[in-house]
Amino acid sequence: MTQQSMRPLGLLAAAALMIALSTPAAFADSAGVTLSDGDMFSEKTGQELYANVCQACHMDQGQGAIGAGKYPALAKNQNLESGGYPVFVVLHGLKGMPPVGTMMSDEQVAAVVNYVRTNFGNDYKDPVTTEDVAGAR
Repeated sequence: MTQQSMRPLGLLAAAALMIALSTPAAFADSAGVTLSDGDMFSEKTGQELYANVCQACHMDQGQGAIGAGKYPALAKNQNLESGGYPVFVVLHGLKGMPPVGTMMSDEQVAAVVNYVRTNFGNDYKDPVTTEDVAGAR
């Protein structure tokens, strides 16, 4: 193929790109996502925080995933027995997990930790308090 014969293909590709960029895109699982103003999450409940902050990596039932990284399962996770451990991980991060708790209030951290510790087959009855979270910061 000569450079001159490739020119029309280049124009067709450019036209296709322009059409694609001007067409509204559909994003998988984007329905219901909440964007927060500023540098703090706006969700209040543990369930809302989990759905909008944690679920993308740890999955909808806390089953975890392996792909571009390893995202541990939170379902039936014995590491959650001591409330201090998940508080520390949410606040300070661990391995590939960023310290998302820096963008949460003490109330939000306690809410999401308590949600995970009482869902997905976990039944840890001693709730984490905002004082626990404040002490771990």
